[in-house]
Amino acid sequence: MPRPLVVRAVAAVAAVATVAAGLGVRAGADGAFAKYAGSALYTVLLCALVALCAPRARPAVVAGTALAVSWAVEFAQLTGVPAELSAQSAAARLVLGSTFNAPDLLWYTVGAAAAWSVHAGATRRRR
Repeated sequence: MPRPLVVRAVAAVAAVATVAAGLGVRAGADGAFAKYAGSALYTVLLCALVALCAPRARPAVVAGTALAVSWAVEFAQLTGVPAELSAQSAAARLVLGSTFNAPDLLWYTVGAAAAWSVHAGATRRRR
């Protein structure tokens, strides 16, 4: 199978596994751990989606793009628009959140670093 197809397949599996992990954390934990694990997993999911869309992108580009999107969504919460959309839609609440929380920025970075590490390791191993 050509490399982009393999990367897309692995990214799709990673996205599903990340959503399952997020649901598992929400079901099995609460408080700060669940919140910040969810923040990190949000960025891991974005990494998987970026890799799915751009399978030839380098791991650092994938992680950087996902981190930038995560941060942009978090800072957008300062405008109140995500809160308004979240009040109208459960999907918007999951994707956009509603309230700015500065510690989320750190946990998005943790998620991007973890995803980068796995992606870079897999890329090196394949070579």
